[in-house]
Amino acid sequence: MTSGTDIGSMGTKEGICVGRQKEIACECWFTSKGEVTPIMLKIRDEDGEIRTIRQIQVHSQREKKCAGVSSVTFECTITILKQEIQVWLVYYKERNRWVLIYR
Repeated sequence: MTSGTDIGSMGTKEGICVGRQKEIACECWFTSKGEVTPIMLKIRDEDGEIRTIRQIQVHSQREKKCAGVSSVTFECTITILKQEIQVWLVYYKERNRWVLIYR
């Protein structure tokens, strides 16, 4: 996991996510059919503390391929310190990497 620096952004047109991406650690469940569901994530906050988030409500998910890179984007609500936050969790399949994008 990195320090949570801004590692890029994506456009908003045609349903593509926009916002600062933060690399995260994510515990997930893979079904026998290869479908993935995020269960828990860890993210470094502004103070350098690593926060564990277990309250993840997935509203939708969709697979994308952009510039040859396959990903699965999850539209979610996470709860941090009793505050609900709308985010996208993006799983990059070939890299086995997760990022969080605040909406």
